[in-house]
Amino acid sequence: MIQAITHAFRARFLDVLASIYLYNEHRGYTALDRVLEAVRTQCPKDAAFIAAIEKHRADERKHYVMFRRWFDLQGRMPLAVGRSCGHIDRFIERMFGCPIDALDTATIAADRRAFAQLCRIIMLTEQRGLRQVEVLLRNRQVLSDRAMTRIFRVVEKDEPDHWMPYRDWLARHGGTATRWRERWADYAIHKSLMLVKLPLLFVRRNTPRLARWPDSGERSGA
Repeated sequence: MIQAITHAFRARFLDVLASIYLYNEHRGYTALDRVLEAVRTQCPKDAAFIAAIEKHRADERKHYVMFRRWFDLQGRMPLAVGRSCGHIDRFIERMFGCPIDALDTATIAADRRAFAQLCRIIMLTEQRGLRQVEVLLRNRQVLSDRAMTRIFRVVEKDEPDHWMPYRDWLARHGGTATRWRERWADYAIHKSLMLVKLPLLFVRRNTPRLARWPDSGERSGA
């Protein structure tokens, strides 16, 4: 009986965790497409920074694919989570007052102060992500699943490259220091996700599953 309960808890925990990560990785690389387009237009000579964002985008896509394959092996689709479970979604909305899809990245890239803030938001989000992965790689439920553990090992290895380029760009342009409001927003969003959103999703058994993959309408190989 205890073993059955333990197994059910572990399965549900990993199901919820992977669903949230799959959403966030997909949200990450699709949002970076717009950032890349703006940076290529506004900073065409900054080849190193553009290449770093391209790698960031490619890594986020790779992570999404790994989580998608994990669900394929489970023989089920992810839980249908949305913006309320997206760290970057909620961070952007707090700082810029609009959803990511409504963010005018071209205008932001042309405004040095606004772009510096966007870089700080991305940097804080990725630093938070690295700390969270380090925690998960000490979690018994994650470590009990070989495939999930391998995924998070890859994410841990890739993560520093996702915030350092933004830190370096900010250092070159005098905007490195994060603002207290940005740090507080990052902290509050993280706590809300960990203490409210994730537990609610865990216990809410009527959450539907996706009927189609988030990338199903994208170009093959994108």
